[in-house]
Amino acid sequence: MTEQITVVKVGISDMNMVKVPNLIRTSGLGSCVGVVLYDQLRGVAGLAHIMLPDSSLSKTTPVNIAKFADTAIIALVKKLEGLGAKKTALKAKIAGGAQMFQFSGTTDIMRIGPRNVKAVKKELQQLNIQIFAEDVGGNSGRTIEFNPENCQLTIRTVNKGTSIL
Repeated sequence: MTEQITVVKVGISDMNMVKVPNLIRTSGLGSCVGVVLYDQLRGVAGLAHIMLPDSSLSKTTPVNIAKFADTAIIALVKKLEGLGAKKTALKAKIAGGAQMFQFSGTTDIMRIGPRNVKAVKKELQQLNIQIFAEDVGGNSGRTIEFNPENCQLTIRTVNKGTSIL
């Protein structure tokens, strides 16, 4: 009898976790960054669909912690530890952070994609979590799916096909 595989979907400004053999997926990564954290030995993975770099940008209370790089990654680490992951064993794969629109001028405020990527990398570095693969930047949207069994991140990029990290 074969084991039933479930694909857990993560929405925008959301996060979730899976255990082997299940997969985890998010779509609609434009300027957003999909952050996959995984503990290969324990067969667990989590995915956060991060929309903005910093929770100080929040205009609502309470803050949606999954929406911001500075709060989502820390929360995802804690959730994964609750599933048995070891923080020291966590690895990361990231995708997204596209510059979806062209703006004239020198201001950085509208460059959300690159700012998200920078914020995600900063948080991961502060937590000593190494990024093992990334597909960031450009100007195309992405859908990503992670398999914790073989640690493959499948990326479908608009008008560019599929790649595996």
